[in-house]
Amino acid sequence: MHAISPQEERARSRKGEAGFSLVELMVVVFIMGLLATLIIINVAPVGDRSRITKARADIANLENALEQYSLDLYTYPTQEQGLAALSSPPPGVDLTLYRPGGYIRRVQNDPWGNPYQYVIPGTRSGGRYDLFSMGADGKPGGEGPDADIGNWD
Repeated sequence: MHAISPQEERARSRKGEAGFSLVELMVVVFIMGLLATLIIINVAPVGDRSRITKARADIANLENALEQYSLDLYTYPTQEQGLAALSSPPPGVDLTLYRPGGYIRRVQNDPWGNPYQYVIPGTRSGGRYDLFSMGADGKPGGEGPDADIGNWD
């Protein structure tokens, strides 16, 4: 008879114990799902607030560029020229008055990927123009993250 060494005996006893049981795996998956749900519930509102804050900062920067444009050219861009007039001179503008390099590098979209809206003459802001984002839904009006964010806020 062949004697079994202690190493062989341990190897044989471990064969039936290798890996995790299905119940152990299901418990781990359940706990991971529970943690992910808690994180999403707590982090999602922070993302909405940061997008709203970014939209307000972008609008303030665009307002500043519009005011600089107005000081140099004695008028605001027309509705047809839009915000693009801030990054490159529109046709018919006196190039000696237009600031070299423009007033902003490029017109960016709002944090939800939609273009900022520019309406002249303004009706909602009580000023010469309305400058706004239509919020997360990209539609006029709305509440919460879907609400319009503009220079009237």
